[in-house]
This record gives sequence, C-alpha cells and structure tokens, in this order.
Amino acid sequence: MTSKITAMPQVQLGREGPMIGAQGLGCMGMSEFYGETDETESRATLERALELGVTMFDTADMYGVGANEEFLAPFIAAHRDRIIIATKFGYTRTPQNPNDWSLDNRPEFIRAAVDRSLKRLGVDVIDLYYMHRRDGVVSLNESIGAMADLVTAGKVKWLGLSAVGAEELRAAYAIHPIAALQSEWSIFTRDIEKDVVPAAAELGVTIVPYSPLGRGMLTGQAFVSAMSGDDARQHFPRFSAENRDANMRLVAKIEEIASAKGVTSAQLALAWLSAQSKVLNAKTAPIPGTRKRTRLEENVAAASISLTEEEIGMLEPLAAAVQGIAI
Repeated sequence: MTSKITAMPQVQLGREGPMIGAQGLGCMGMSEFYGETDETESRATLERALELGVTMFDTADMYGVGANEEFLAPFIAAHRDRIIIATKFGYTRTPQNPNDWSLDNRPEFIRAAVDRSLKRLGVDVIDLYYMHRRDGVVSLNESIGAMADLVTAGKVKWLGLSAVGAEELRAAYAIHPIAALQSEWSIFTRDIEKDVVPAAAELGVTIVPYSPLGRGMLTGQAFVSAMSGDDARQHFPRFSAENRDANMRLVAKIEEIASAKGVTSAQLALAWLSAQSKVLNAKTAPIPGTRKRTRLEENVAAASISLTEEEIGMLEPLAAAVQGIAI
C-alpha cells in the first residue's frame, strides 16, 4: 500500500483568502463521539499534520461542548502564524445540557458564541467562522449580517456556512462574501454535486468536504468491525444492523479496487474526491478526521494519487446503492 508523502498541494480559501493545504484536519474526534481518545497521540497528530503541510484545523464550539476548542489552544498558540483555525457556532449544546441539539442563529447568540470561542481558543481573531447549521427561523439578513459585523470588528477574518443549499449559499454570499462551504461529500454521499457544488464553483467558494471517508466506513471493513461500543457511529443509520451488511459489501468493492491499485481504501476515497472536484471545477479542501499519526500520513499520501477513468467508472454507481441516510 502506498504511503509516499509528497508536497501538499494548496488551494485558495474563497476568492480573497490565503492559500491553504488542500487537505485539512477534522479535530472533533479528539474530544468526543468516536470512542476513547488518547491526548498524547492526538497532540502528536496535530504536530505531524503541520509538518506534512496541513494548515487548516477544524473544530466547533459544540465538539466536547467547548473542550475541543480548549484542547487545540496550546497547539494554536505554538504555531499561530502557520495555521488556519476554523470553528463554528449554531448549536445551543452546553456542558449543563449536552443533549440539547437546538439551533440558534440570532445575532445576540452569535455575538456571545464568538466571544466564548475566542476565549477557549486563546486567540484574538478566528480565521474561518462557520454557521454550523441554519435554524430556519432567523433570516439570513440577520444572521449573515451579524457574522459580517464580526469581520468588521476584527474578531473573524473569513465567513463560512455548513450544510446549506445552493439558494441559501447564493443569498448569503450576496450579503457578505462566503469563503468556505462545509458539506458532507464522499463516494457514498454525493447529494451536493447537482446544485451546491456548481453554485460554490461559480462564486469561488472553497468546498470543505466533511466525512470524506464516510465517518470511517470508507477506511475498510476491519475498521468498522473494530469500532468500540461507546462509539456514536453505532447509532448512525449506515452503521445499523439492518444496513451494515449491504454497505460493507460496497466497502469490499472499494477495497478490491484499492488493493489492485496498491493503495488503501481511504486513499482511494480521497483520490476520488480530488478527481471529482476537478471534474466539477470546484476548489476543495477535505477535512478527514483522525487521532492517529499513521492514519494522518495515509490520508495525506492520497494527495499524490491519481485515478484512471476505469477506476472512476467502477466507483461511480456506489453512492446510489448505499443503504441508510448519512446520519
């Protein structure tokens, strides 16, 4: 299996942002959701990522109900001028009410949320600030307007949205330039290709695919089988008992193609995403999440892998056969 690591390609963040590594790092699992964590290894993974050319590190105020932002603070302080820190607001989840998944996009909530994140991250300005989810009650004029005010105030540099449709993206961009759109995109989840990706490409918005490895499913059958009992993915539809066998048969096909190419299934999935983004003329910086240096190095090595038309053709029909919604 290939593990050769070459220079990380770069992509521009939005139309006016900096050049960033074409692969970022999702940090959520270092604090919550995906089973037991190893702080020492997670910190080593952050350092190794930076060494390999990863410059965008992704978190959110609700990951670990604030703990993930605090966890990243020492790393950010040590390398502030070399990294792009991205975080998000929107969920009202707190340490006192960790099961509260309500949304709040009111300007007053946004103003309070950004101050909390700035404090936890230990920074004066957040590089990329996302609306994690829209609540549908507050107008974009109000919420994007409040986010734009944060830019004017010097608390945020660039704005992002997460999991919105093409119409919402265009409407938001008309209020204030949007640098990045974070949405799920992988071999198994391709909904955004019809309308959202073309809109982002037209506007010059960088797409930041989250779960490009299908929340770990695309890393292989052995990984899925080894998930611990306290892993939140056990409760996700695609990992459920009723859907798992059918989806694992699809994963087996991916592993077969990957093996013939001499790469891992995760590398094949990331290489596919890179190829697909070029077909659709979209700028992308996927953020596969990991807590281990070995997985990180495997993912980064995918940046140098190209797929043939035949390989892409074999992968093309898989998304339509996946059982269960993404989450």
